[in-house]
Amino acid sequence: MTLIDNIISWYSAHMNYASITALMAVESSFIPFPSEVVIPPAAFVAGQPESVLYATGVYPIDVLIIVLFGTLGAMIGAIINYGLSVWLGRPIIYKFADSKVGHLCLLSSEKIQRAEEYFREKGNVSTFIGRFIPGIRQLISIPAGLSRMHFGAFLWWTFLGAFIWNCILALVGYIAAGQMSLIKEYSHELSVAILIILGLVVAYFVIRKLLDVKKLNGDKSR
Repeated sequence: MTLIDNIISWYSAHMNYASITALMAVESSFIPFPSEVVIPPAAFVAGQPESVLYATGVYPIDVLIIVLFGTLGAMIGAIINYGLSVWLGRPIIYKFADSKVGHLCLLSSEKIQRAEEYFREKGNVSTFIGRFIPGIRQLISIPAGLSRMHFGAFLWWTFLGAFIWNCILALVGYIAAGQMSLIKEYSHELSVAILIILGLVVAYFVIRKLLDVKKLNGDKSR
């Protein structure tokens, strides 16, 4: 069995809010671990009748709390990446990425460089969009730290991205548990939440564009 297989086996026997938080923190840091084996299985368990869970010795868990603790874990891991990047700086981060330990973590200077290029291209909002992109999700906090992105903005966009991603993963697990009735019951609230989030993203881009135009006009008037 591989290390991930052993962790999955342990997680299956110790599935609770603390283990969800811990594994999602690992997933969101520079240590490679898939969130797909954390949130969906927990959401699947949450969709089972309590009588069935108690009969198998499993303590019931709630899908909404799973998402919240999963998001908390993701933010902890992201903050670790951000903090290490600010503290260590670019030369050491790149040197670590090309070290034997870095390679064990599936890191390389090329991957860090791609993440930096993506951050420069998309700006601060990349910490939101990057949460949905494989290969970028675990690394996007590093260029945010290297560029010393405003910490408040970093937390906000990381929270939004991690929360939505965990909602999607939880939805997959819950559908697998056959709980479509609950999804239908809260479909309106879910649609409203998605619209609010999309509205915030659009507002960010509009405000950013207006500020760029204002700055450009100010430079021309000098």
